[in-house]
Amino acid sequence: MVGVVLAGGAGTRIGGAKASRTLAGRPLASYPAAALSEVCRRVAIVAKAGEGVPDLGSGVELWDDEPAEPRHPLTGIIHALERAGGEPVLVCAADMPFVTVAALQALLEAGEGAVAVAGGRLQPVLAIYPPAWLPALQDAPPDAPLTRTVEALDPICVPVPDEATRSVDTPEQLAAAERELSGAA
Repeated sequence: MVGVVLAGGAGTRIGGAKASRTLAGRPLASYPAAALSEVCRRVAIVAKAGEGVPDLGSGVELWDDEPAEPRHPLTGIIHALERAGGEPVLVCAADMPFVTVAALQALLEAGEGAVAVAGGRLQPVLAIYPPAWLPALQDAPPDAPLTRTVEALDPICVPVPDEATRSVDTPEQLAAAERELSGAA
């Protein structure tokens, strides 16, 4: 299984280059990469070419997602499955610094096709995508909501704590996460 950090979004609400934003002295994307490294022998970050992806260390591969458009998690997931050489991919969004090894383990225990559910909602950017899903994902409309696309695949729903799927999308959320991680919350 390949752990994949999805970092292909434009990050417009946070001012761009979301994966590279500094949180408690580290790039935002380093948090999910570190968690994935605990449960996967290979970890990659999928991002649009030339996006200024942070260096996450020698243990994290960079998989450029071409073309530059569309910017949709679906395109990153498809690219990851294509690059993974027939292995399933455990994906996590780059903006999820609070994902835990326990949440990832719960998905792994459920098996291929496991998708996190938090707050009563499917979380398709924290999921295990099997190679068998690739044709259906490739056939999905590129602008369709990812949740609807994944629901049609009849995933295994795995409850995880809401905190594990909490994302950082705005400067205010980044500042709040900084306070929380520094113990000043």
